[in-house]
Amino acid sequence: MASSDVTLLGAPLSPFTNRVQMVLNLKSVHYEFLEESFPFLIKSELLLKSNPVHKKVPVLIHGGKPVNESLVIVQYIIDVWTGGPGNLPLDPYDRAMARFWAAYLDAEWWPLLRGLHNAEGKEAEATALGKFMEGIMLLEDAFAKCGKGKDYFGGDTIGYLDVILGGFLGWLRATEKMTNLKILNASKTPGLFGWAHRFGSNAAVKDVIPETEKVVELAKTFAAIARAQ
Repeated sequence: MASSDVTLLGAPLSPFTNRVQMVLNLKSVHYEFLEESFPFLIKSELLLKSNPVHKKVPVLIHGGKPVNESLVIVQYIIDVWTGGPGNLPLDPYDRAMARFWAAYLDAEWWPLLRGLHNAEGKEAEATALGKFMEGIMLLEDAFAKCGKGKDYFGGDTIGYLDVILGGFLGWLRATEKMTNLKILNASKTPGLFGWAHRFGSNAAVKDVIPETEKVVELAKTFAAIARAQ
């Protein structure tokens, strides 16, 4: 199927947008990027029309038809453009595990990272950091099991789960800067440490990962909003 007539509504600092950009680049799909404000103070008419349920990015519009929610969008892309990296594993069990960990990242791990940013006081910060590091160690174990000793979660090449986690790399780097901690390091998380370097250096994804300073500023804004509520 031709890769023309593809539009992505998104925000450059959104990890959920970033993962969609990454898989599109990995599959050499040409697309038009329409930037939405982030945080979403102003929403375009196209966004409201294309995603009337959640009214948020990312939204992929292909052939005039919108696809919403980043996990759904990534799977749609790998179904339509089957060639190139970023696909789900062929083995049914491995596919199930990739989907399981992708769901874990969005439902449980991302809120832990956000909680680390929003914590106030040393005790709350220590508790949030402990929970977040538990999640990191679960991912370290998942990398060993899914990657089976190879370079990526997808094995020898970048796969679906690499893209899903890879979208968070910009925010992970910002978190390291904000906490003054090396969350991924060669001693405690050797698998993820090496993976992050290899994945983040890939030509298709490295320019998608947002600048650390910009993410830090946005994270501070989100934290201030959360504390005010």
